[in-house]
Amino acid sequence: MPETTQRQFTHLHVHTEYSLLDGACRIDRLFDHIKAMGQTACAITDHGVMYGCVAFFDAAKAAGIKPIIGCEVYVATRTRFDKVNRIDGNNHLILLCKNETGYKNLIKMVSAGFTEGFYSKPRIDKDLLEQYHEGLICLSACLAGEIPQAILAGDYERAKQAALYYRDLFGEGNYYIELQDHGLEEDQVVLPQLIRLARETDIPMAATNDAHYITKEDAKMQSILLCIQTGKTIADADRMEFQTDEFYLKSTDEMYDLFSMVPEACENTNKIAEQCNFEFTFGETKLPYFKAPDGMENQAYFEKLCWEGLERRYPGKVTDALKERLSYEINVVKTMGYTNYYLIVYDFINYAKSRDIPVGPGRGSGAGSLAAYCVGITDIDPIRYNLIFERFLNPERVSMPDFDVDFCYERRQEVIDYVNEKYGRDHVAQIVTFGTMAARAAVRDVGRVMGMSYQDVDRVAKLIPMELKMTLKKALEVSPDLKALYDADSQVHELIDTSLKVEGMPRHASTHAAGVVITREPATEYVPLSTNDGLPVTQFNMVEIERLGLLKMDFLGLRTLTVIHDTEMAVRRTKDPDFRVANIDYDDPATYEMLTRGETEGIFQLESTGMTQVLMSMRPKNLEDVIALISLYRPGPMDSIPTYLRNRKDPSKVVYQTPQMAHIVDVTNGVVIYQEQVMQICRELAGFSFGQADNVRRAMSKKKLKVMEAEREHFVHGCTEPGKECAGCVKNGIPESVANQIYDDMISFASYAFNKSHAACYAYVAFQTAYLKCHYPHEFMAALLTSVLDNTAKVIEYTSECQRIGIKVLPPDINVSRGGFTVDGESIRFGLNAVKSV
Repeated sequence: MPETTQRQFTHLHVHTEYSLLDGACRIDRLFDHIKAMGQTACAITDHGVMYGCVAFFDAAKAAGIKPIIGCEVYVATRTRFDKVNRIDGNNHLILLCKNETGYKNLIKMVSAGFTEGFYSKPRIDKDLLEQYHEGLICLSACLAGEIPQAILAGDYERAKQAALYYRDLFGEGNYYIELQDHGLEEDQVVLPQLIRLARETDIPMAATNDAHYITKEDAKMQSILLCIQTGKTIADADRMEFQTDEFYLKSTDEMYDLFSMVPEACENTNKIAEQCNFEFTFGETKLPYFKAPDGMENQAYFEKLCWEGLERRYPGKVTDALKERLSYEINVVKTMGYTNYYLIVYDFINYAKSRDIPVGPGRGSGAGSLAAYCVGITDIDPIRYNLIFERFLNPERVSMPDFDVDFCYERRQEVIDYVNEKYGRDHVAQIVTFGTMAARAAVRDVGRVMGMSYQDVDRVAKLIPMELKMTLKKALEVSPDLKALYDADSQVHELIDTSLKVEGMPRHASTHAAGVVITREPATEYVPLSTNDGLPVTQFNMVEIERLGLLKMDFLGLRTLTVIHDTEMAVRRTKDPDFRVANIDYDDPATYEMLTRGETEGIFQLESTGMTQVLMSMRPKNLEDVIALISLYRPGPMDSIPTYLRNRKDPSKVVYQTPQMAHIVDVTNGVVIYQEQVMQICRELAGFSFGQADNVRRAMSKKKLKVMEAEREHFVHGCTEPGKECAGCVKNGIPESVANQIYDDMISFASYAFNKSHAACYAYVAFQTAYLKCHYPHEFMAALLTSVLDNTAKVIEYTSECQRIGIKVLPPDINVSRGGFTVDGESIRFGLNAVKSV
């Protein structure tokens, strides 16, 4: 007997949670269901957007399912530029990527839908389809498609002409009449006509289910999402709702049974899946073009900036060791292809400084780069504070390095505008971020939709602990009162069960506060764009942008830089025309004495009550002390503060597991605080390269157990594997038991150890504010107060601090600009805004 061919089916019309507050096929749960049904491929077709495509791709690959990247686009009834109420609407259309050409064409159209065609929805039009149809497979879509709409209007000929238009446009084998049946009255009208039309025109059919949720039981949860979106309750008669509960991911048998009269429509879904082979490429860096001045080669220009900067930073003190370090860094940057990256960052920082826009001294691991210090990207001396370049960049690093930069919050946009002009507005975009339904928010949203009283919902929400990363599942475990209410009250039980289903889903898209992407070619060559307040925003998030090899920069706005700048200007006007914050003494005893007295109100990073108490116990003497405190005063390492303070007071209490540890931990009183110390231990005790040491540090911080155990063997006994050669602790005279104990301790340290380069940057700014408050209190407090005029509580707090240190805050003066200030003798005077706030 002939073998029975197993039936296969592929879902080609699927709305994930990124069809915001409409789709509920949650990506993290989707593929378990697909696999359980025995299906081997699946498409993502969110409404007008591609927000979830990378996450969908990753999850599909991890599950062994073939991902098909697509979108259900809105096609304008006239053109995308026509936006007349009651005339210009849209029709739906499914587009699926066959290859990279199709992906690039799809992202261009989806982007244009926002940047040019947005009218209630992001709309494309037939002009765009005619320009960008190659590499795409098109399905005629749901009841909201152009052809079903024509049929419902009783105009079969118009439907037929539309079908022939799309067939001719996309070409044979690339256009399908989409068949759906969700038990709606309209389906019974449209479905027979679609089958007739397909047979008359010889256009192939594809069966789909308009999947908005995973299982039939999720229909109610999806209805609640729609109510959250539209501000309705389940009881509202006029709420938007799906009229049946058939919009789920049906099994292969269910789909073949539903379309038993046209089984080829189900079979065709697999043919389509076979044609769709687009895959994202991760890890290939695509830096923007940079053109050095005066016709110089970029590498020569970078090296010129570095060597000139070395002489400027270390006048008369350039040692062979400094030259060797800089040469090494230049070579690593060149070899890894990041010369342009340094130049791009240098260029916009140099622009900001040339326009007197305050720029931070650095942020993150980039402060460990001597090359960055020499060219002026950072202002922290990495040699003085023993900051490690390989924490930022090493030949074994697989992800792009990351220079984050702080700017004056009032003038940050000027720098972004400069980047726009230099690289082209179509090469620069801000980055999307998503507001998600956290535990409490989910309960409040769902409770309102269910029609529960505010008081009842509030009572439940307040039983969920206010902790970072708190989930409903965890709340039920740690809150006995919540668990008791959940078990005893059926309404609360339903509320929490439903909230569990929507918890963590994206609620809305917004713009990341700092992230900006700069692309080599126009941004729409790489990623789809949307818009927010008229500005282009990527549809992929920050992590995804980086994985795609694009240059992501954080242009952060920091109020403290504005305070420092305003103070500096005021001091020049009132006391010392030559005063420069850049020239202050970071070993100034008076400033450290002020911190020891606990006079920290208004000091960056140091003004909290707990931090102040530790400062007073510590009695800081130099910037290393401040760096250590900023690193220690966080959950986890806080437990080490008593040991740190005890050892600081009595150095005889410091215990070294081996003498080789002494010079590594002496600077932190015998306590391992920094990630860089973990790297130094690996390097100096076991002979690891800095690249290997950083990989160990990463594995420990991310708890990659297999990697940690493999590296333990290398740490203790060494390695002869090419590229990983190291002696190991035992060969370096450290007993095996001691080496294992050190490694165990490092594992616990690494989970909370702080990036010293980042802490040093914070400490640098903290000291600047402390120095200004200590030596120029009137100017500093005036600038500080002016910076917080939108925060009445802070205005009152800082006004009280003024009074405590003997500074008079004078009544309003109409001659002082709104939000400005003047300093006069022992007094400060604000503009009208400020005094009203006080």
